[in-house]
Amino acid sequence: MSVIIIGIAGGTASGKTTISKKLYEASLPYGTVSLIRLDDYYHDSSHLTLEQRRQINFDHPDSYDTDLIVKHLNQLSQGIAIEKPIYDFVYSIRSQETERIEPSNIIIVEGIMIFAIKELRDLFQMKIYVDTDDDIRFIRRLKRDINHRGRTVESVVNQYLTTVRPMHQTFVEPSKRYADIIVPEGGKNAVAVDILLTKIIDLLRNSDQETYKK
Repeated sequence: MSVIIIGIAGGTASGKTTISKKLYEASLPYGTVSLIRLDDYYHDSSHLTLEQRRQINFDHPDSYDTDLIVKHLNQLSQGIAIEKPIYDFVYSIRSQETERIEPSNIIIVEGIMIFAIKELRDLFQMKIYVDTDDDIRFIRRLKRDINHRGRTVESVVNQYLTTVRPMHQTFVEPSKRYADIIVPEGGKNAVAVDILLTKIIDLLRNSDQETYKK
């Protein structure tokens, strides 16, 4: 099976998850597609207290289990199903449950650091960067962390100033230069989403033709 791995990067709350889901859902009628989030590959920190976990710099490349996600993407490319970890963002630990991901023609991987980590970056045949203004991203992150992750305003602001913003400037923003396509305004950019979807559908159709020829 011919496999294309697409990377979708961008700063926190930039809209990359929205774009990834839109492309995933719209592509399903045309072929097999998988969606993987880098955030599910945070290192397991269940041996630490909740307070200690919240001191971890989750916005640094070293916070991810790069070896595992690279292994999983290689396995999927070879037609081998994986058990993808699931991360619990409320308690900042890796869940005991996993999600089975079957091999597919298109694999969409999204995450803030996927272009900053060379081992991952080298696996992508298409690299998309979602570029959204800092103030919009901060407001979105603030609302998300308060409403869905049980955080306080003070903790969100402190984390943003001490790790999120400096790590974005150090790792995420510079990784934009590796992108093949830069999408402004995130998931609200309907024109960009339509263009990307057209490309993915074309890749799926070509993949089906290659499989038929074999």
